[in-house]
Amino acid sequence: MSTSYYGFSGNEDLGGGLSAQFKLEGFFRGDTGEQGRFTGDAQFARTTSVGLSHKNLGTVSLGRTTTQLFVSTLLFNAFGDSFGYSPSIRHYFSSGAGSVTGDTGWNDSVAYSSPNLGGFRFGTTIATKESTTGTGNGGNWSVGMSYSGSGPFAASLVHQNVKKDAAGATPDTTTSQLGASYDFGVAKAFLQYGQIKNTTLSTSTKITGAGVRVPVGAGAVVAQYSAMNPSASADRKTLSLGYLHTLSRRTELYAVAMSDKLDGLSSGGGYSLGMRHRF
Repeated sequence: MSTSYYGFSGNEDLGGGLSAQFKLEGFFRGDTGEQGRFTGDAQFARTTSVGLSHKNLGTVSLGRTTTQLFVSTLLFNAFGDSFGYSPSIRHYFSSGAGSVTGDTGWNDSVAYSSPNLGGFRFGTTIATKESTTGTGNGGNWSVGMSYSGSGPFAASLVHQNVKKDAAGATPDTTTSQLGASYDFGVAKAFLQYGQIKNTTLSTSTKITGAGVRVPVGAGAVVAQYSAMNPSASADRKTLSLGYLHTLSRRTELYAVAMSDKLDGLSSGGGYSLGMRHRF
């Protein structure tokens, strides 16, 4: 359901509302004990940063930071950050040439996030240029705004531009995404719409998603659908349905199934039964 990771973090009060912070977070594969999401992944590939935070001015972080696009994508779909079963995460970040380039975290970045301003938050991230060829390639940037007040409505708008590849091996992409959710009490609905433009290949992809989370007893039924419409390849439609059963504040059981259809090919899919523990 989720990529396993561990982390260390710290916070020191410097007085006057200012504090120093750090994070070291790494993925691991529990079946083999290996570091990273895949062979060759960095030890602390999730977040590796230091920063300063002020209660009235916001937070500045330096290092490897999670992108605003990834955070927006996981917040506004019913399956959250599940790379295995969230159709939204799969389409934006792991569906080949039509997906976003530049990973879910950026190295050598400076990120700013504002304090809560009446439910509104603003953030921006810049990743420094890197060039070994003298061509000046590289340099990512993104901006985002979100609203999450005391009521049932929440929304976000994010735009990012990826060019951070000195060797030119990774295509340049620009991505815009609008996400929204509304909690009706008996159910919480999620909507997403985004467009990815691959400026290197001169292609574009539209991604539309909708989902729902319905509380049932000690758990919830979750469903998410996403349609991926690339300009230069086959359309893709993915539907996931599952039940999450809460055992405690940190532990839940899950049962989930997915149908994945690429036009021109027979349908694929998968299912899982398991337990997720957060500590």
